[in-house]
This record gives sequence, C-alpha cells and structure tokens, in this order.
Amino acid sequence: MINPFTTSQQSEKSDEILISQAIEGDRKSLEELILKHQVWIYNIVLRMVLNPHDAEDITQEVLIKLLTKLSTFKGKSSFRTWTYRIATNHVINMKKSRAEEKFFSFDKYWKGINNAPDEDLPDQKSVPVDLKLIVEETRIHCLMALLLCLDREKRLIFILSEMLGLNSTIGSKILEISKDNYRQKLSRARKKVYAFLKEKCGLINKSNPCHCEKKTKALIDSGIIDPNNLRFNKNYFIKGYPLLEKKYYRLHNALDKKCQQVFRELPFQKPSDYVNTVREILQSIEFKSILDFTGQTNSN
Repeated sequence: MINPFTTSQQSEKSDEILISQAIEGDRKSLEELILKHQVWIYNIVLRMVLNPHDAEDITQEVLIKLLTKLSTFKGKSSFRTWTYRIATNHVINMKKSRAEEKFFSFDKYWKGINNAPDEDLPDQKSVPVDLKLIVEETRIHCLMALLLCLDREKRLIFILSEMLGLNSTIGSKILEISKDNYRQKLSRARKKVYAFLKEKCGLINKSNPCHCEKKTKALIDSGIIDPNNLRFNKNYFIKGYPLLEKKYYRLHNALDKKCQQVFRELPFQKPSDYVNTVREILQSIEFKSILDFTGQTNSN
C-alpha cells in the first residue's frame, strides 16, 4: 500500500499520470486513483468520527465529491493536495457525529473513564474470541475516543501529523494555512493529548490509574465493546507505523515519544471496496453529465 503523504515525488508523479488518463476517459485509471486513496481517506475519517459505519458513509460522500469535482482539477497544486483538501474540508464542515456529542472535553472524557469500575476480565469461556483481542479493542477505542476531546481542526492536524506522518509543508498546503500556524496548532493539540496520557494512561506509566484490561469488562457491560463484533481490532491491513516515513517531528523527551508511538501503532483499517460503488455511480445517466472532463469551470 502506497503512502500518498510520502515526501518523495513517486506518489505525485503516479497521481499525475493517472489523473491525466482518467480525464481522457480511462475508467481503469480513475478506479486506480480511488483504490490508492480510499484507505487513507477512510482512516482519516475513522479517526475523526470513531464509528466505522459513519466513517464508511462519510468516505463515500468524499469520494463522490472528488468525482464530481474531478473535471475542475487544473494542476495548479498537486493532485494529492487537491484531493486531501477536499477530504479535510468535508470532515471539518460535516455535521457533528454522535461520538463528538458524547466526548467533547478532556474532563468529561476522564470522568466517564473514571466512573467505569475496575474489574477483572471476563472468563475466557464466556467470550467468542481471545481476551487479548478484546483488551486491544479497548485500547484502540480509548485512544481514538480521546481525540474527540480536541476541536476538529486540531484533531485533524494531530491525525495527519502524529498518526499518519504528514509533515508541516504538505499539511499546511492541504489545510491552506501557514507552516508556522500548522506547527503551532499541532503543538497545542499534542500538549493536550500527551498531558492527558502522561497523567492518566497506564500505557504510558504503569502507576497511572487507567489500565485497559481493568476497564474492558465495564465497557463490555455497557455495550461499548462487543466481543461478538470487534470494530477496530479486526479487518486491518497493518499496524500504522511501517507505512509512515521515518522523518517526523523530533520530540524532546522519552514520554512524548512513547505517547506518539501508541498512536502511530494504531492499525490501518480496511474499508469497503469503493471501486464497485464508483462503477455503479459512473453508469448513472445523471452522473455521466456531471463527469464532463472537458468542463472549464473552477480551477486548482
């Protein structure tokens, strides 16, 4: 799987070739573009909204928006910048998700965790999968839910940079802000998230009050974690870190690096295959009129 955020030119050049062929009417090139970017768009959206079903619906909305705007792409920016600008604008401006309504501050989030009793794990015979998988589900859910305590822009910047390895040069172009502003917002987001982890999370310090295995049964009992239907700890390609570039912001202490690592190791989820959806959309009469690649309106 190609990382579209790599600083090498290979990714951008392949995009340029594909977009050129797609605009000339090559459906296979268009499908290849979707295949290349759908995983990354989906994983950005999933980290923004927490719910996989919501993330799939939103990803489809983003891809349809990309298709309807494809004829307006004139190459004034890279296709990568243009694509992820559309995607990030969509998630920043979309209606608040149910999870965002629930977790909107670090204090409220911690209150919810702290109110969940510490309990021993359920008996292995009472659940259909290995208990380690369920505890890992708890870990992933808690880390991703924590992000919802950030406002959308800071959350998005944190996801792009800390979790997906985007640098400030590319990130600032996508969000259309200065590099200094981008770095400042990232720094503020990182401080808030990492301060919480350092004080509360047992993954960072074993003496901290919250430990995934102690909260797992309470989350099962409340219906947040379903052993019969794991939402995060299944159906994923790979842990995120191997997909990322080795170059990233230098952190100045070991605890910050440890905090960054727990987010970068979250798995990349495998979304639905949107290519089949795209094929169906492209066959519709109304969409054929929208996808006029010779259109001259707008530019980027």
